[in-house]
Amino acid sequence: MADLSAFPITSKWPAQDPNVLQLYSTPTPNGVKVSIMLEEIGLPYEPHFINIGENETWGPEYLSLNPNGKIPAILDPNGPGGKPLALFESGAILIYLAEKTGKLLPADPARRYETIQWVMFQMGGLGPMFGQLGFFHKFAGREYEDKRPRDRYAKESHRIIRVLETRLEGRDWIMGDEYTIADISMLGWVRNLIGFYGAGELVEYDQLKNVPKWLERGLARPAVQRGLEIPKRPA
Repeated sequence: MADLSAFPITSKWPAQDPNVLQLYSTPTPNGVKVSIMLEEIGLPYEPHFINIGENETWGPEYLSLNPNGKIPAILDPNGPGGKPLALFESGAILIYLAEKTGKLLPADPARRYETIQWVMFQMGGLGPMFGQLGFFHKFAGREYEDKRPRDRYAKESHRIIRVLETRLEGRDWIMGDEYTIADISMLGWVRNLIGFYGAGELVEYDQLKNVPKWLERGLARPAVQRGLEIPKRPA
C-alpha cells in the first residue's frame, strides 16, 4: 500500500485508498476539467471536495500541495518512477494524465504540440477572461456602478469566443475529428459563460454557429456529464 503520510494534505483529507490518484477539487470550470478527464480515461481516483466558500484552499494543508491556493490539485501515488507526484494547475494536470495513459493527446508530435497550444489558449486567455466577466456580471462586481471593467472583459471575451468559433469551422472538435484535452479544457468554461454566469448576451453567443454545436456534442458525452458533478457538493 502506498504511503502518503509525507503529504500534509492527507491529514485533513485522508485517502480511503492511498493506492489510487487523489483529486482535490470543486465542480467549477477549472475543477471539472480534471474530473472529466479522469472519467474519460477511466483511471481510478478518489475525489475530495474542497470548500472554497470556507477558504479551505488557503489552509496550510491545501497550500502544502498547491501553493497557488486554487483548485484543482492531484496527488498521484503512482507517479513517474513509481514515486508519488503532486501537481497543481489544471492544464499541467491534463497533460500529465494524457501522457500517463496515452489517451486524449495525439501521438504525432506536431498534433501533440498543436493540442497543447489550445490548452494554453484556454489557460492564458479564455478561462481568465470568462472568469472575470462572470465576476462583473453575476457576482459582487455586478454592483459596481462603473461598468467599464465589465465591458472590458465582455469585449475581450467576445473576441476570444470568436477565436474558438473560427477554429471550429468544419470541425467537430478543436483538433478536427479527434476529441482531446483541448476540448476538455474549455467545455466547462463555455458552459458556465452562457449558463451559470448568464453572460451569453454580452458576447453575442446566439450569433455563433460552431461553438454551440461543439458544446452540445461535448456535454452529451457520458464522462462529461459525470465529471461536471465531481466532487459532489455536500448536501
